[in-house]
Amino acid sequence: MILNIEIKAKSDNPTEIRNILKLKNAEYKGTDHQIDTYFKVRYGRLKLREGNIENNLIHYIREDKKGPKQSKIILFKFEPDSTLKEILTVANGVLTVIDKQREIYFVENVKFHIDTVKELGTFIEIEAIDKDGSIGKDKLLLQCEYYMELFNISRENLISVSYSDLMLREKTK
Repeated sequence: MILNIEIKAKSDNPTEIRNILKLKNAEYKGTDHQIDTYFKVRYGRLKLREGNIENNLIHYIREDKKGPKQSKIILFKFEPDSTLKEILTVANGVLTVIDKQREIYFVENVKFHIDTVKELGTFIEIEAIDKDGSIGKDKLLLQCEYYMELFNISRENLISVSYSDLMLREKTK
């Protein structure tokens, strides 16, 4: 299981964030067109991410609160064009689908996403990641807070829920 401390925020300044990441010598992994299919589950969230860079089945448990929050994640990498999506759709049913362009950057163990999400807008995500238990929750939290301040992310712009929740709210308006 992977431990993450992460934030998601509405972003009005993606160009400024890109410039800061360049100054920090962030490793740019590319822009991934991702389709995230969220499935109906009883506990946590389950999504199938189909992209040109990342293809994962992801189950995660995360509290819905603004600001840095802990996630427990189980990740399964799969081969594109498998029958996994069909199996999950038949077995669980689809909750919603998110279509986004995601720019992916890394500075050490911290992953950054600049997301342009269809129907929702532009967002920044910061994920401080501990894959093997060697970093610890406290350091992950400090890393997340450091980048929030560096990117000038205001508390009002923080998002407490997933894109799936935002999309479901949008559809009920």
